[in-house]
Amino acid sequence: MSVQTSSISSAFIWRRVHSLMGLWLVLYLIVHLITNSQAALWFGDDGSGFVKMVNALETLPYLQVVETVLIGIPLLIHGVWGVKRALTSKLNSSGGDGSRPGLKYNRNRAFTWQRLSSWILLVGIIGHVVQMRFLDAPKKAMSTVGEQYFVKLNFDEGLYTLAARLHVNLFSPGDVESAAKQVRTMGPMCMPRLGNGKYNADEDSARMMAQKAQEEKEWMAALASFKLKDTQVVAVSSMPGTAFLLMVRDTFKSPIMAVLYTIFLLAAAFHAFNGFWTFLITWGMILSYRSQRAMVSVSIMGMVVLSLLGLAAIWCSYWVNLRY
Repeated sequence: MSVQTSSISSAFIWRRVHSLMGLWLVLYLIVHLITNSQAALWFGDDGSGFVKMVNALETLPYLQVVETVLIGIPLLIHGVWGVKRALTSKLNSSGGDGSRPGLKYNRNRAFTWQRLSSWILLVGIIGHVVQMRFLDAPKKAMSTVGEQYFVKLNFDEGLYTLAARLHVNLFSPGDVESAAKQVRTMGPMCMPRLGNGKYNADEDSARMMAQKAQEEKEWMAALASFKLKDTQVVAVSSMPGTAFLLMVRDTFKSPIMAVLYTIFLLAAAFHAFNGFWTFLITWGMILSYRSQRAMVSVSIMGMVVLSLLGLAAIWCSYWVNLRY
């Protein structure tokens, strides 16, 4: 007599992994939007909450590794499996030519919008990462007073007073060109060689001067690396949070970018909490019709809260809180 054993299909396992990664990303999205909203929710404080939270995050050891493991890999897993599902799923919330059913129920509409929002998020996440982490991300260089953070901005009159309050220095295209010329005139920096293994005050002084000269050259090179238009400036700050705050402000003072990010945000809020509702059913946490109806209300509240946090960052960081 043989006993048959059933094996769990790989599709079942990947659906559960996809679901777990989705829940983790919902939690990350909540933290991310709470952080970003600090640029706008506390009017008159010049985004100090945002600056403090970003400063704390930037001091984490092995930050790039942490971001890759805790954000990048879950996004990749959830995104790849999500795209596969989106390509193979058939939308059935509207009637067609009669070849397929049109079920105009709320959950069928939610299924349709979940698939459509996934495509918006695919494009939006790629654009967001490329812009915020590569194209517009602040550059870092050492100086005689410690690390300095450089960010390119489109100039507006509000920067005059805002830069003073945030303790930021602004550099014009002429300043950048002068820095580039100065870097070209600087020769290679060589550290004095060590003596016979004994401390020597003169040697100590020479090495300190050489190190300061090297840091000054690195600072000048970082400033000179920017290619500016006549309407742009470089802002330099001693805190990463301030540089990222100015980058966010500069992004959202463009109405086109604000509208695009609004679409991206609303898609993310819906996708996150509709997916959360599905997660609860997938893992058997809400099985009765009554509990499922109750969690629909909770999910809608989550969508609204996330949307308000994101909209505050998009439309208030420049237009309300940090315009002047």
